[in-house]
Amino acid sequence: MSILRSQEGKGTVAVEKQTAKIPSIVYFAAGMIPLAASACLMHRKRPHAALAVGQWAAPLLIMGLYNKLVKTEGHD
Repeated sequence: MSILRSQEGKGTVAVEKQTAKIPSIVYFAAGMIPLAASACLMHRKRPHAALAVGQWAAPLLIMGLYNKLVKTEGHD
């Protein structure tokens, strides 16, 4: 058992097991939808809403990247 494994909480391991079941394409789509919505809002002359919605993309794509790394490298 590695040092990192012993430092992880039971909650972290449980979350990683559940999120590993979600296909990576779901995270990718969840990141692309706010970008498209932001473009539509910007086109409709609502720049403040467009910027707010556009900021959702980065955390969703980062979660997808983390999910992919956990799947390929494991959480150990």
